[in-house]
Amino acid sequence: MSRPEVSVVIPVYNECENIPLLWETLTPALDACAACWEVLWVDDGSTDDSGEQIRRLRLRDPRARQLRLEDNQGQSVAFWCGFTHARFATIVTLDADLQNDPLDIPLLLSALADADVAIGWRQTRSDSLAKRIASKVANAFRNWVTNETIPDVGCSLKAFRRTVFDSFFPFHGMHRFYPTLARIAGYRVAVVPVRHHARRYGKSKYGICDRFVGPLVDCWGVRWMQRRYLGSINVKETTDE
Repeated sequence: MSRPEVSVVIPVYNECENIPLLWETLTPALDACAACWEVLWVDDGSTDDSGEQIRRLRLRDPRARQLRLEDNQGQSVAFWCGFTHARFATIVTLDADLQNDPLDIPLLLSALADADVAIGWRQTRSDSLAKRIASKVANAFRNWVTNETIPDVGCSLKAFRRTVFDSFFPFHGMHRFYPTLARIAGYRVAVVPVRHHARRYGKSKYGICDRFVGPLVDCWGVRWMQRRYLGSINVKETTDE
């Protein structure tokens, strides 16, 4: 299989210590698996030195691109802004906190040979017990409501064919439902086991409550879409010729 052209989208919110370290591991990983690539750093209203760190990368390497949101809008908005500015046909997403491993990107790209979306599955989590339990409960509820079997929808390490996004419409919280939205539109979803590392610098931007109230309400909206989506309709025009 020929090597793809890849756009990597990374939301950033106060991750200044992690950005240079992520770039050091991301660059060789992409050089090894992509014909050409770019990284879109989406600064989601950071108040630390994250913007300056991204600027330094951009000045040193044109493959680093910098997008800036004036206020913190959340992951769904940051991802969507990256998607709309991406240049290439394959899009990879990951977090800026070094917990996702760039060395797993080739695994996701390989899975796209037989799928349209590849979802990372953190089989061994390097998080606190409370965070693991909260994620497990929220994931189980989400799968129950949407009749899904995705083991780890919260993993930001994902790969998509760009055409998948043509079927999406943006809404707050949509990043938690990418595989379900893709399946609603008839796309194939693969699950790929990936590594997960403990956070080295900074702190998590999402508390336990952030994983419940809004996301659980969103589940019912996605369930409604599953039931009401028209899908493909075969129709032929009748003429007298």
